[in-house]
Amino acid sequence: MIETKSAPPTVAPAKATFAFEQLTGLPGNAADELAENLGNRASAANLNLVRRVGAPATYRVKGFLTAAGDQYTTTIFYVFDIIDANGNRVHRIDGQEQTGGNSGDPWNTVSGDSLKRIASRTIASLEAWLHSK
Repeated sequence: MIETKSAPPTVAPAKATFAFEQLTGLPGNAADELAENLGNRASAANLNLVRRVGAPATYRVKGFLTAAGDQYTTTIFYVFDIIDANGNRVHRIDGQEQTGGNSGDPWNTVSGDSLKRIASRTIASLEAWLHSK
């Protein structure tokens, strides 16, 4: 996982709240599964999630994913931008996950395990940033 430069968190970890925006770039079933995995991992990490649409939060998390591949392998590329209340990106998490190949739509080969690994890495990186002061 490669992380770009970021601003330090402005809120104590225990007081920070996060609202995950709708994930873009992946089909609905995969988006729903990844969103559930992110929520489960965030809860296990004791991150304060805001689950109501439009509710105020210290940070909004926007996720962008794409999949590309061939008959041998598929790679999922992901970016999660952490946005503060003023609309500024304060942190970026990005990476990639490889899975099996397919000659059709690369999303057809993306397994639940791949989505769980993406969620785990994303939340671990978010947690590390939150505690980086």
